Amino acid sequence: MLISTKGRYALRVMVDLAEHPSEGYVPLKEVAQRQEISEKYLEAIIKILVRAKLLSGVRGKGGGYKLTRAPQQYTVGSILRLTEDSLAPVTCLETDAAPCSRAASCLTLPLWQGLDRVINEYLDGITLADLLQWEAQGNDYVI
Repeated sequence: MLISTKGRYALRVMVDLAEHPSEGYVPLKEVAQRQEISEKYLEAIIKILVRAKLLSGVRGKGGGYKLTRAPQQYTVGSILRLTEDSLAPVTCLETDAAPCSRAASCLTLPLWQGLDRVINEYLDGITLADLLQWEAQGNDYVI
């Protein structure tokens, strides 16, 4: 499993918006500048997040994006699953994987299933609010 820039940037956008809740709708341009990410690239990521109703957006003057829920209601796992093809450590555990002819005799399958479970439990156990707490404690986050 390798998290793509799309997944990392989606998390950075979500954390950025969680950091600026009192500003209402935050212009994409501001997020792009603060996060040092191409505005054009962020547009594609934002579309995914809006379509999944993680963000709401308003066009025009005073427009921008904001979270649709409180930061503690977003898990890192849920955000990454939107942007990544898979979080599975091996292809045979991907959601759309064809049945493996060796599954019944594969001695390593339980290892990969355990790793998959640990990855998902870990990522689902961390919220945007947790990431903000880590920053408040002086741990600079880099995603």
